[in-house]
Amino acid sequence: MGTQFPLHAAAAVCIVDDDVSVRDALTLLLRVEGFAPSAFADGPTFLQAVPVLRPVCVMLDLHLPGQSGLEILQALSAMQFAAPVIVMSGQSDIATAVEAMKFGAVDFLEKPFAASAMTDRVREAVAAYRKTTAGQIEGLANFPGRHLLTGRERDVLAEVARGASNKEAGRRLGISPRTVEVHRARIMDKLGAKNAADLMRIVLSERPSRPPIALSVAH
Repeated sequence: MGTQFPLHAAAAVCIVDDDVSVRDALTLLLRVEGFAPSAFADGPTFLQAVPVLRPVCVMLDLHLPGQSGLEILQALSAMQFAAPVIVMSGQSDIATAVEAMKFGAVDFLEKPFAASAMTDRVREAVAAYRKTTAGQIEGLANFPGRHLLTGRERDVLAEVARGASNKEAGRRLGISPRTVEVHRARIMDKLGAKNAADLMRIVLSERPSRPPIALSVAH
């Protein structure tokens, strides 16, 4: 299937998968949801199109021929690409998924997945990204290092600040507790927090005086 350039770049979702049946199915589903999908069979072609399309979300297969999904994530990081990337894999490889999140992926979908689960994840990721680009993290101050966080990391941080456990945060965000745990670790690393209490001190440092937030460190 050839590359399709959407009329409205703000609604662009890119699909990168070497399986033509997957590309066709995801393209149809996303178009029905109101997005403008563009499909690519390989990483290099996709990377060349990124500056033109300016996607709000990317669905990336981890096991591509040639340039792998992890290598594409590294390339996107070097480009300072900020939009959410949802990685996909037909293999239940948690270690690879965790590695992908270290390189900036916001979520992991194991093939085969339900169409409703996929569209829900994309909608949530796009909504979080648009909120991020608007400079908003509900309930938190404009703390130092805020710009370093991805959209999904900001969502996780907002849940943590409310006192949510990993399980509670995962349920609200539609991701697994393990994914929340990985994002929490990344947030603490990016903000230089030594522990959960230190993290709260950082993110509330410029916040107007309010009643203290209950902090849960349960997983």
